[in-house]
Amino acid sequence: MLKYLQNQPQKVAFAAIFAVLLPNIFPNFFTPLGGAYPSLFSEWNAPSPKHLHLLKKALLHETFDRQEADLWSPLPNQGWKPCIYTTSVPSLPKKIEGYIQVFLDGGLNQQRMGICDAVAVAKIIGATLVIPHLEVNPVWQDSSSFADIFDVDYFIDTLKDEVSIVKELPEKYSWSTREYYATGIRATRIKTAPVHAPADWYLENVVPILQSYGVAAISPFSHRLAFDNMPAEIQHLRCRVNFQALVFTPQITKLGEALVNRLRGNSTGIETKSFDERRNLIDNGKNRKFVVLHLRFDKDMAAHSACNFGGGKAERLALAKYRQVIWQGRVLKSQFTDEELRGQGRCPLTPEEIGLLLAALGFNNSTRLYLASHKVYGGEARISALRELFPLMEDKKSLTSPEERAVIEGKASLSAAVDYYVSMQSEIFISASPGNMHNALVAHRAYNNMKTIRPNMVLLAQLFLSTGMDWTEFQQAVQNGHKNRQGQLRMRKEKQSIYTYPIPDCMCQA
Repeated sequence: MLKYLQNQPQKVAFAAIFAVLLPNIFPNFFTPLGGAYPSLFSEWNAPSPKHLHLLKKALLHETFDRQEADLWSPLPNQGWKPCIYTTSVPSLPKKIEGYIQVFLDGGLNQQRMGICDAVAVAKIIGATLVIPHLEVNPVWQDSSSFADIFDVDYFIDTLKDEVSIVKELPEKYSWSTREYYATGIRATRIKTAPVHAPADWYLENVVPILQSYGVAAISPFSHRLAFDNMPAEIQHLRCRVNFQALVFTPQITKLGEALVNRLRGNSTGIETKSFDERRNLIDNGKNRKFVVLHLRFDKDMAAHSACNFGGGKAERLALAKYRQVIWQGRVLKSQFTDEELRGQGRCPLTPEEIGLLLAALGFNNSTRLYLASHKVYGGEARISALRELFPLMEDKKSLTSPEERAVIEGKASLSAAVDYYVSMQSEIFISASPGNMHNALVAHRAYNNMKTIRPNMVLLAQLFLSTGMDWTEFQQAVQNGHKNRQGQLRMRKEKQSIYTYPIPDCMCQA
């Protein structure tokens, strides 16, 4: 007995050490709700619905035929059409000798904007553009290149009459690489390009370097070209790049088209079938309409918003630690309370809340919903309420085989590109919160006069903070607050992005 008692402290010590090391050995087991584990069991408990009284009513509501017809009806002609042309009188300098390189940060859609600006800068200074280099995203760790995402030959050919573009530098400049600029201060690297720089800045600061060295590398290059006071031909060129020249690679288009075909199929009884039976039923079904929901609710977004999402103290601590590790205290919104952030419309809608919004607008359990998203923070547990409201919800995984998905597996940018393609084919697109993909698709669909629902974040925050509201009152408020937020064209104001508001730079009155 004495020997047993003497061994107990040693056993307790081993158990404690094992408990601490276990998350490092099996991290996924301890973090089903996130991609990283900031503390032991920190995100284990999935939050319960925050708006249960509304959810129960939403599950019982019916959509009238007239309301459903209005929802799915296409936008009427709004008096504007795509209008991209080249001015007959050039206002820019003639071509000079030299090559421009740019290194683009961010995710797919931020890089997309950077590509458009890079072409415009090359045009402004009359230089040859090297196909832009896409940096590895620090959050998604995606090393996809321009050629992995976009059709390079089509890109070059579409713009050949406007800008000289090459796939790589000539041999004599082969030293000008990303690695070269990472190892020291280089005379050919331009680090000082201001945010939203005017055209003159590039003429004054980049042209001399080109004339001296024959090559100039601009890094960082994100939001480095102004939206205002630009020559008309530069604005039209940016539009042409965005809406015409940037076409996805055949492998992305093929997968995207397969998803669209299956979404338009008849879904009756497919949930219980094997994958092959499911695919055949969908492929041979009816030409159904579908909604794309961009559920921008990954861990990165949740942490950056500094909002509370119902996971209690454990979740708040986990997100705060993740926020500190990734942004080192640069998330200024974290100084506000959750109520203040929500009141300003700065909190992304949770899957439950976006589901209630869709239900209030008139979508129901027969609506085919495609979930465009990377990783949902909280996984299946977090989207359970949304799936309960929309049982015909699909995503890439549910509609394709592992072999089909292999081309995009582990590649966040390629996955986002497929979602972008599908989003451009849907009757209706809606995003759970503003962001680069939201803005890019709002603009692209406006350019094609397609229906896009923009959630009224401030109104929805007020409604969801009002605990005593019944379903009828909530539904009426939602519908009234979104009558003019379904694709109605908006003119770009001063300093606003041409990549969100394509009028009047990319369109003209019909």
